[in-house]
Amino acid sequence: MCGIAGLYDPVGDAAGAERLMRRMLATIRHRGPDEFGIYLDRHVALGSARLSIIDLGGGQQPISNEDESLWIVFNGEIFNYLELRAELEALGHRFTTESDTEVLLHMYEERGAECLERLNGQFAFAVWDARDESLFLARDRLGVRPLFYAAHGKQLIFGSEIKTVLASRQLGGEIDPAVLDQVFSFWAPLSPQTMFRGVLEVPPGHYLVARNGEVTLENYWRIDFPSVDPEGRRPRPEAEEEQCLEELSALLTDAVDIRLRADVPVGAYLSGGLDSSLTAAIARQFKGDRLHTFSIAFTDENYDESDFQTRMARFLGTDHRVARVTHADIGRVFPEVVWHTETPVMRTAPAPMYLLSKLVRDSGFKVVLTGEGADELFAGYDIFKETKVRRFWARQPDSTRRPLLFRRLYSDIPGLSAANPALLAAFFRAGLTDLDVFDYSHAVRWRNNRRTRRFLSDRVLAESPIAGSQSILSRLHPRFAEWDYLARAQFLETEIFLSQYLLSSQGDRMAMANSVEGRFPFLDRRVVEFCSGLPARLKLCGLTEKYLLRRLGERWLPAEIWRRPKRPYRSPIQRSFFTKPTPDYVAELLSARSLNASGLFKPGAVDQLVRKIQQGNSLGETDEMALVGIISTQILHHQFVDNLNLPSPIADGRIKVCMGAGAPFPKVQHDVYQTCTHH
Repeated sequence: MCGIAGLYDPVGDAAGAERLMRRMLATIRHRGPDEFGIYLDRHVALGSARLSIIDLGGGQQPISNEDESLWIVFNGEIFNYLELRAELEALGHRFTTESDTEVLLHMYEERGAECLERLNGQFAFAVWDARDESLFLARDRLGVRPLFYAAHGKQLIFGSEIKTVLASRQLGGEIDPAVLDQVFSFWAPLSPQTMFRGVLEVPPGHYLVARNGEVTLENYWRIDFPSVDPEGRRPRPEAEEEQCLEELSALLTDAVDIRLRADVPVGAYLSGGLDSSLTAAIARQFKGDRLHTFSIAFTDENYDESDFQTRMARFLGTDHRVARVTHADIGRVFPEVVWHTETPVMRTAPAPMYLLSKLVRDSGFKVVLTGEGADELFAGYDIFKETKVRRFWARQPDSTRRPLLFRRLYSDIPGLSAANPALLAAFFRAGLTDLDVFDYSHAVRWRNNRRTRRFLSDRVLAESPIAGSQSILSRLHPRFAEWDYLARAQFLETEIFLSQYLLSSQGDRMAMANSVEGRFPFLDRRVVEFCSGLPARLKLCGLTEKYLLRRLGERWLPAEIWRRPKRPYRSPIQRSFFTKPTPDYVAELLSARSLNASGLFKPGAVDQLVRKIQQGNSLGETDEMALVGIISTQILHHQFVDNLNLPSPIADGRIKVCMGAGAPFPKVQHDVYQTCTHH
């Protein structure tokens, strides 16, 4: 696992690029504190900050092929690299390291962009081809690992994080109001846009080619689902349930097994729910020594699941460690969290994950297995059940009994399960019979989220040209209309929530902030494609979510875990920022002076929200989202616009520098490399 950075200039000269690369790498030293490396050629510079996990002594980057015509920097893991290496050796490729990075480079040498079809992993990488002076960038299917870029004239600047691109000083940090509106509507920017004007991301499942000053972006993979006929029947017979169960068992077991490949110890997150418990239980089977597990416990009992975590850890016999999180802890680390997310967040949930990854690193671990992805693949969220209930109600829209089913949902939201049935029905009724609209599954959530837009300034709203969910239309899969209702909902949840928020702000960024790599067995490409083809009834059976996964859990877990209803991971908001003592930055950033300076929010509306809290009132869920969204945006503006304070460049003697044949310098041999230590 690493951070990468680079510069491509087809008409300029990279003679001054080494200092630039040292500066860019300094911004992501947290992603790879173990080793640093730079490759320089006349028109390109590549940089790597390495977190060494596989081939600790020999996997230094950048790495070249045999004749040094290709060079690579790589962030991620290729979990099937051993199998691919055997194929490549049979074709005549020769290796000088034991790393998956070198396997990836030779796969590209052998197959070009088509190599992406063979990779089972989580990755963002760059390959420089000195023969035709082209740069190839690629990102994994679901966007586990980030990759950003910016074009400046014919120059292309790229890196693992936005701050790396900003460190080039080719463009300033300017918040894009239209993207801020997206965050307040959908909880995340819509790819390829980011919060900063001029900075784009390589979208999940895409690759980019830069050659002769021209940039092309190509899609090589998207999650797909079987078509159904107009009556909702699948055109082929559904697989037998037992057959599906056996196939899932084999796929998930192997997905966990290959994610234990590492030359350092691998631990596991344990939330107390089905998903992480199942991956930990499978991992325990393959571990020759004792498995180490890590959990979050909240002092606020409304969010705490430590009882289930402890029971599961005892059941597995793991060495279990807990990050105990208070309201004050969340408020204290929140500015650090935003520095790493590089985007506003509408929930505080990333903060405890940041503290958890710190515990992992302090315990001497670099790698953990996690359960992310299972809820999207197996319809685990309440939003999928809500869609099913609304469609059922829409058959008899005047029914007073059918909307009572909503009381069984969202039990984790205080007061909702006991809400007045008439109010509950009114909340979910809007658009009830509009069954054919593309966002039927998410319309209620997005409409509710957009209530937070009342805090956005008139300038922000004026610069948001496409209103509401219409901005999603161009991003739909070409066959979206051919899928059943559950597949459509899963697509939206996967492409927007999973890829753009969960794997980014709450996943990669919070782990890598503390130099920890998360691995996701449920996001193994074989598991993803298998689950996409499952009949809906094996995912959402009645109102039982993750039906087939629960059946698998029955083989591995105690009944109290596999039967346990889904409880979404949440963390406290209001009391994290307004407790005693209140963090100093909160009052400052929510002051009229600071709000007027950023120009992103209406000071009067924010003042009303703050007064409501100060008067002792509890905020509803929407206002809590608005609160954390406003605070995180103001922090972002302060850190990246008003006061961008980047670290000092990586010092001499801490970095391996390699020169290409076209570089206007004497060629430096590989043995100048010196091992670095984190500081």
